[in-house]
Amino acid sequence: MHFLSRLHPSDWPGRLANLLLPGSCALCGDSVDGLLCDPCRTRFLADTRWRCRRCAIALDEPQPVCGRCLADPPAFDASFAAACYAAPVDLLVQRLKFRAQLQLATALAGQMLSSMRSRGPGGFELVLPVPLSAERLAARGFNQALEIARPLARALRLPLRPDICVRVRDTAPQSTLALADRQGNMRGAFAVCERNAVRGRHLLVVDDVMTTGHTLDALAACLKRHGAASVTNAVFARTPLR
Repeated sequence: MHFLSRLHPSDWPGRLANLLLPGSCALCGDSVDGLLCDPCRTRFLADTRWRCRRCAIALDEPQPVCGRCLADPPAFDASFAAACYAAPVDLLVQRLKFRAQLQLATALAGQMLSSMRSRGPGGFELVLPVPLSAERLAARGFNQALEIARPLARALRLPLRPDICVRVRDTAPQSTLALADRQGNMRGAFAVCERNAVRGRHLLVVDDVMTTGHTLDALAACLKRHGAASVTNAVFARTPLR
């Protein structure tokens, strides 16, 4: 079954508008019924790279786990990424995140779903978006991770639980910090509100971009301390190895 056929009824008005009034591809600008044209999907989003099963970093040769994850295993157990965070794919994230083009969340979730189904099994029980701090949420007006997680959770037919985790510190944006400072920036940033909700569960954590992995590592560590059986990340884009 096609991913869009599984959309919640509340998503159909936007989908119907696209069918009746064709718009422009978010990447190339050509007329298209949806949000992305097939040539752009094939050229920019058909990701066939080898990736580390643990952190989803792109690899030059096939191996199950990258050297970094072998040397210093993160708290999360696996990761899926639909694309590399590079031009022009990065524009999709930026338009969602900074221009509030929320309709792009469904397109990003669709690419993530395809990646997950092609690269590995499921077995997840709950979907959790990476939470924003109260200050960041108030400033932006929405959580882009939650907007992506909504259609993804519906497609996977899994409960979406944005209420389980909270960000208790308004940390500096990771992108503004040196690599050496990013892990410390996230220390103690998250808390679990319902310990029993994650105990013994296999969790799927959703975010838009994974850069160094420190944010997702900190969240996974918090979830593991509260008894989560496993934590898998699903992100739309993964930055290249630096």
